[in-house]
Amino acid sequence: MWKQFIGKLSWKSLKSSSGGGGGGGSPTAKSHPMSPRENGTVKPNASPRSPSGVAGGEGRSREDAFIQKVDICCTVYDFADRGKDSPEKERKRQVLMSLVDSIGAAEEPLTEAMMSACVHMFRVNLFRVFPPKVRSATVGASETEEDEPFFDPSWYHLQVVYELLLRFVTSPFVDPKVARKYVDSSFVSKLLDLFDSDDPRERDCLKTVLHRIYGKFMGNRPFIRKAVSNIFYRFVSEADHHNGIAELLEVFGSVISGFAKPLKEEHKLFLWKALIPLHKPKTVGVYLPQLTYCITQFIEKEPKLAGTVIRGLLKYWPVTNSQKEMMFLGELEEVLELIDMAEFQKCMVPLFRRIANCLNSSHFQVAERALFLWNNEHLFDMISQNRQVIVPLVYPALERNARLHWNQSVLNVTMNVRKMFFDMDERLLLACQSNFQVEEEKRAATEERRRLTWEQLERNADAFQPANTSFPAAPSSAPPVVPTVA
Repeated sequence: MWKQFIGKLSWKSLKSSSGGGGGGGSPTAKSHPMSPRENGTVKPNASPRSPSGVAGGEGRSREDAFIQKVDICCTVYDFADRGKDSPEKERKRQVLMSLVDSIGAAEEPLTEAMMSACVHMFRVNLFRVFPPKVRSATVGASETEEDEPFFDPSWYHLQVVYELLLRFVTSPFVDPKVARKYVDSSFVSKLLDLFDSDDPRERDCLKTVLHRIYGKFMGNRPFIRKAVSNIFYRFVSEADHHNGIAELLEVFGSVISGFAKPLKEEHKLFLWKALIPLHKPKTVGVYLPQLTYCITQFIEKEPKLAGTVIRGLLKYWPVTNSQKEMMFLGELEEVLELIDMAEFQKCMVPLFRRIANCLNSSHFQVAERALFLWNNEHLFDMISQNRQVIVPLVYPALERNARLHWNQSVLNVTMNVRKMFFDMDERLLLACQSNFQVEEEKRAATEERRRLTWEQLERNADAFQPANTSFPAAPSSAPPVVPTVA
């Protein structure tokens, strides 16, 4: 006990003598304990921490903290009731925003465990089944106008999740070779299913995310093209309603512009089997600008495809829908501006037969839109070079418009087009006029013979008196004779 007491006193005196500046010790008595390296010897219990050990500990703590935050965000709340779990929802949103900032300000690559946790969190929060009530409300879609937009009540959190997903995909510290294990075909397929969301804000975010995934994960490109083609097939053949066709086409507009020349056969089949049939649904007006842009991108890459596109338009040309017919005429003009003479000559006969039918449409806007095609300088130049074939096809329609059409504006434009043909080739126009007169006389004679034939049939029917013949009554059935046994 006395030894411990004396030891404490000696330790206090040592501390007081080694204190700097103050106290009663003299400056000469000031001493500093030497480190093991300064003393020339290394004590067994004084093992220094290596820099790699410090970095490993910091890396593990960074990874653990990141994954802990991601795990907090894996909890899904019910946003239909705004007052339910409000503190927890706000805490989750704050954690999501901190994750966005941490990925945006990252200076080291994300580890595989961090990537796996992020992708799992994206799956939990984003991949969901849409409410059936919202889906049934959008069935009766208009032909050319979009439905009333629906705004998801959970968008307050989903927006931050999408922003985090975009930061994750675009971050240079996310190795695509490692992340592809988790951003796989299953993930992309579920992401494409979300394009049918009723919320336009979500579809807009998905459009950006899909484009970034297509650009970064090159191994997923064939699968994305095939999956989007299947969405188009189902939409045309089965569903006839999908909310995200316009956004998917907008993504593929930029994808098609990056195709290398000459185009692969796979890309040409995508045009013929996936894009051109999209003209068939009645809701084509919702996504027609994006569809037209994709098709013109193909033609700019390979002008020979213009004839294929025109034949596809003629295949799906509307017959009873005047509004859709006007849209087809507008797209047709854009395609004809890119066509060359060789392809134009291959399809000009069926093309101008269809245009002649549009000229005689009782809907004045369809007839007027067809007549306005002659205002296109490139098209008018090709028509003038092939006038021997085209003018005989369209002149009868112009002549019927001039005689019978009810709309004054259509009559005026028809007379202007006739004058253009007259100035182009007067002799050809006069020959077409005489042929039209002959055909009209033949048609009138045929109609007169048909009328006389029907009148003769009616007179014969009136003169026919059926004979009053009485048919004998059917014999009554005799009762069966039952044999008697003697």
